[in-house]
Amino acid sequence: MDNNNQNRNGGKRPSGQNIGVLALILVITLIAVTVMNNMVRKNQTQELGYEEFVEYLKEGEIDTAKISSNRIYLTPKTSSTKLSRFIQYYTVRIPDVDLAERLLDANGVHVVAEDTSTSASILNFLMGWVLPSALMIGLLYMMYSRMGGGGMMGVGKSNAKVYVQKETGVTFADVAGEDEAKESLVEIVDFLHNPQKYSKIGAKLPKGALLVGPPGTGKTLLAKAVAGEAHVPFYSLSGSDFVEMFVGVGASRVRDLFKQAQQSAPCIIFIDEIDAIGRSRDSRMGGNDEREQTLNQLLSEMDGFDSSKGLLVLGATNRPEILDPALLRPGRFDRRVIVDKPDLKGRVNILKVHSKDVRLDESVDFEEIALATSGAVGADLANMMNEAAINAVKNGRQAVSQKDLFEAVELVLVGKEKKDRILSKEERRIVSYHEVGHALVTALQKDAEPVQKITIVPRTMGALGYVMQVPEEEKYLNTKKELEAMLVVSLAGRAAEELVFDTVTTGAANDIEQATRIARAMVTQYGMSEKFGLMGLATQENQYLTGRTVLNCGDATAAEIDTEVMKMLKNAYAEAKRLLSENRDAMDQIAAFLIEKETITGKEFMKIFREVKGIPEPEEGKKEEKSRMGGEFAEDAASQPVQAAEALEAPTEQNPEQQN
Repeated sequence: MDNNNQNRNGGKRPSGQNIGVLALILVITLIAVTVMNNMVRKNQTQELGYEEFVEYLKEGEIDTAKISSNRIYLTPKTSSTKLSRFIQYYTVRIPDVDLAERLLDANGVHVVAEDTSTSASILNFLMGWVLPSALMIGLLYMMYSRMGGGGMMGVGKSNAKVYVQKETGVTFADVAGEDEAKESLVEIVDFLHNPQKYSKIGAKLPKGALLVGPPGTGKTLLAKAVAGEAHVPFYSLSGSDFVEMFVGVGASRVRDLFKQAQQSAPCIIFIDEIDAIGRSRDSRMGGNDEREQTLNQLLSEMDGFDSSKGLLVLGATNRPEILDPALLRPGRFDRRVIVDKPDLKGRVNILKVHSKDVRLDESVDFEEIALATSGAVGADLANMMNEAAINAVKNGRQAVSQKDLFEAVELVLVGKEKKDRILSKEERRIVSYHEVGHALVTALQKDAEPVQKITIVPRTMGALGYVMQVPEEEKYLNTKKELEAMLVVSLAGRAAEELVFDTVTTGAANDIEQATRIARAMVTQYGMSEKFGLMGLATQENQYLTGRTVLNCGDATAAEIDTEVMKMLKNAYAEAKRLLSENRDAMDQIAAFLIEKETITGKEFMKIFREVKGIPEPEEGKKEEKSRMGGEFAEDAASQPVQAAEALEAPTEQNPEQQN
């Protein structure tokens, strides 16, 4: 483990370069101390002629005379008008038989003999030379070390953090919800442990594995888990660590990193956010010499090392589409590991992992929470679990309950309640009818998700009210009818406002944005338009980030797309108005109940609806309904948007659909 210890100490070895640098530091220090001593002495001492000395003695200007073997040091009196008390004067001692008499005759002069002992000489030497030199050497060496300890001012030295297994503290047991990704990486770990098992059959260790997925899914955690399981040194750094203002520095750091890694092989190099240096080399968009040189050096190093020695490069990115093709070819990053958003089972397992150190009561059901958070990533779930624990402490409970988890989900998605925001009576009516419009249309359509909660309590993220919906089961596909139902539900709040108040408000801004996004996707991406059929009219950019789409058509076609989207939205709005008009009584009663209570559950909503419509309470489905309705929570907006009346001051996101 000598190599490992060496690398944990920064990978530094006594070398000719380091010895030369230390010698240079010593020479500079000696010169600096000499110059400083001379300057200090020049500023604080002044020589007098012997005749001047005698004259000042006669005039009574001198307080103390210190006699050495070859000099006489003089200290002026504080009352002296001719000599400065801040300067030490001296004169050369010459043979003078009358010196003792002159000193005796001068009234008030204190005569002192210089201490010529060895200890005094040593003390003067230490204070005047050794101490300043030591301080100067220490300062220069610290600056040298902070700069990396090598290269030109140390900027070409790799600053990768080196971990070993016990320092990472992460294993595959700490990673949940990414079984497929773990399976791919387990093979790599097994290869590092048992290389002969694979070499017998002719298999080679992949040179690199690229972890791809949205932010928060656990890419960095997986990389640390690989190091923890493999029991090998783990070099961790970010892609931005290579980039400097000086051209060639990044390439130098890449060389130094791989040199250190090869000395301690088997080991793992992990480059997070590799897109910072691995961006495609495109001269049309203007080049970056430093970044391209760094990338070229990385490609060269990955081609140059021998994978049989157990050197593995791991990269992580959430923008794989911008990476240079040369970086992704076999022989460099041989394996692409997708770390995607977890499914229902994955979310349950993630919640269990993050609840290991959290005290839970018997009411906690992770299945319900996982179903309510479709589209959430590991970081989101970890945050929700922490918020639930904080909420339990705030309410004086000794353990986290299901109610705490529901409130945590709600807090993360829509923010905290704004108790200081008091709506006027008229605004409460408008918001109530708006939200009831969403909920009622949801209940009237068989392809819509069930309502779980309706509230008109304002939230910190801008919502004046919202309707929460949770799917009955995990879904990965949406039918055309389901998307059309989403359009109708999204526009139902605006339709309710127009029917009841004969006017509309700004509260439907978010609803209109969501409906437009769904309709445009139906036309341009899903082939659900009668006019355009199966024609693909848009491509998705930044799949794992914004999901932004760009149109692939001319201006004339883009105008026709707008017309088709407008037609779909008008039809959905007309359907929403029709459904609400036919069920006006139910809408009025539910809205009145909501104004009084401010928040109602899905069970209360459905009870009023059945009473107004004369529908008997279902007997056979009560148990299932209780299970679904017990929780007051929302599905993640990325999968099933929360219908909400937006505050007037709430920021509005730019329409993601843009034309080329």
